[in-house]
Amino acid sequence: MSDPTERPDTPQPSDGTPSEAVPGSAEQRLPATRPDAQPAPAPRFSAPPSAHSFELTPERAAGIVRQSANARWVGFLAVLIVVLFVIIYYFYELGIPGVPDSSRLSKEVTAQQVTAVERGYNIYQANCARCHGVNGQGFANSAGAPPLNEQDKLFAHLNVQYLTSVLREGGRFVCGNANSLMPVWSDDNGGPLNYIQIQNVIAFIRATNDHTYVKRDPSTDEPIIDPTTGQEETFTGWVDPNYKPAPDATPFPACWTNAFANTSSPTPAASVPAGTTVLKISAQNITFDQSLLTAPKLQTFQIEFTNNDAGVQHNVQIDNGPAILFKGDIFAGVATQTYTVPPLPAGSYTFQCSVHPNMHGTFTVQ
Repeated sequence: MSDPTERPDTPQPSDGTPSEAVPGSAEQRLPATRPDAQPAPAPRFSAPPSAHSFELTPERAAGIVRQSANARWVGFLAVLIVVLFVIIYYFYELGIPGVPDSSRLSKEVTAQQVTAVERGYNIYQANCARCHGVNGQGFANSAGAPPLNEQDKLFAHLNVQYLTSVLREGGRFVCGNANSLMPVWSDDNGGPLNYIQIQNVIAFIRATNDHTYVKRDPSTDEPIIDPTTGQEETFTGWVDPNYKPAPDATPFPACWTNAFANTSSPTPAASVPAGTTVLKISAQNITFDQSLLTAPKLQTFQIEFTNNDAGVQHNVQIDNGPAILFKGDIFAGVATQTYTVPPLPAGSYTFQCSVHPNMHGTFTVQ
């Protein structure tokens, strides 16, 4: 019986020689023998002796030295030019210390501010003047919009953040009055003005009165020429940069209607001699019932003022141009107060309501 581990295809020696020595056997073929490697000749990978010579002729060496010196000079001049350019550009952009108006950036900021104020003026006149007045005097119509040009309000109350909030939220932001007639103006809350127009109108309200601006046509942005004088029409801002409130002044209230509240007791009427002239005037529907009052010169007189507008603040104020000669207490209707006015010289004056400047008339002293 044959051994199953024997492979039939393996040749067996017939003369008793071990199988490892039999040529052609599997044991002899693995691993295969290789001939010894012969190293390649060295000249095949070596350059000729002349290539290994590093000697330079005197002329070539001198030329290399000259080229290196020229390159160093070119590099030095290039660095010097860059350094001078950076220094000059720095002072061109930021200005020369001690030299006013030498900064290009400052001039550009000023030019952009002027452009914003002039564009804001047109936006204000088109959208805000109908209620707040052309010059921000307020109460231009029955809507009763408050003044915007008063210095105590502009000093701190009407700041950029507050104005931005009012224009975005509308009049309800001012006094919490959901029925306020002032609409929303910012387009991110449903209004008609985009953020650039909002910034421009705020720039106009916050513009100072020490700078003169040019009125421009809204459609062409060209200066408007006065047909009478032939000169460009101009305007100034409202903010007085030199204004400072009195040390004992109270902050302007967050709600403008509180500015007219008379928290103190009414001023007692001063004693007047018998026969003193008494002028009678009343207000109703935000209108005085008289447009002309006459008083005797150099004599004390009284004004009996009746406010028939329920819940609306009114008073009587006598002006001589920008100077206020007399200002009566502000009170809400329906009520009556009698003002005692000190003697006035003969002349023509004006009277108005401090709260509603559109209520006014002529006051003659003779």
